[in-house]
Formats: sequence, structure tokens, C-alpha cells
Amino acid sequence: MPAKSTGCGEPVDQDGCTLDEIVQTRRDTKAAKRLLKRLLKKQGCPPRRMITDKLGSYAAARRQIMPAVEHRSHKGLNNRAENSHLPLRKREHAMQGFRSLGGLQRFVSVFSAVRNLFVPPRSRRSALATHLHRLNATAAWKSVTCVAA
Repeated sequence: MPAKSTGCGEPVDQDGCTLDEIVQTRRDTKAAKRLLKRLLKKQGCPPRRMITDKLGSYAAARRQIMPAVEHRSHKGLNNRAENSHLPLRKREHAMQGFRSLGGLQRFVSVFSAVRNLFVPPRSRRSALATHLHRLNATAAWKSVTCVAA
């Protein structure tokens, strides 16, 4: 039977790039604090502004960990974060779920990093600029994985 997660914390930056992924069985204050601590450790400095959904646990965790950070929570403001995990859910559906939460966490960590490499930042770009971005990403991927061109 596939493992079910109730939440996948997925903070994104202003360009739509995924900053970190964490799979959680609960969406309580403890889980939100774990996500914020992990994000702060990875980023090194706190953000100027944090946008979340209307879940109260994010506000409580932010007050405890990052009290100086501006927090906005509105129905439409977090669309970038909500839409960023749609490709992950699509892939999860194609794989017919995951056997364990650990397997899901490992997949999510790699999937988002690779997707950040190949998907260009959200902006008005020409088709040529998008094509060049993908060519550069493919060349970087081949050099990292030691694949001959």
C-alpha cells in the first residue's frame, strides 16, 4: 500500500525555484518549525517576506523562529508555491505512489533539484531563450553525470 503524506512543505523563491522539500505526516506547528529551521539552515539568512496559505501553524512557527520577518497569508498570494508541486504530484500519480515516506522524501529532494535545473525561471522569455536555457541545463547535467556528449 502506498505511503500517504498529508503535506509536502515546498518553499519557493520569487522566480518559482524550489528552495527545499520536506515530507510531513502532519501540518502542525512542530512540522512548520522543522521546515523553517531546515530552510534557514540551508539558505543562511532569513527572507524579508514569507507568504503562506492560511494555515495557522506557519504563523505560530514564524513568530517563534523568525519574528522580524513579514508574514502574508492570503488566498491568492501563495499560488506560485501551490502550483510548483503540481509536476511532483503528477509524477507521483504516474509512479502509483511511494512505498514509504522515506522513499518519497528521497525522490522529492532529487526531483525538485533536477526540475530547477531544467525548467527556466518564470518570466516572459522568448522561445529561443527557453531553448538556450535547456541546452545549457543539458550540458551541465551531462558534465555532472559524466556522460559523453
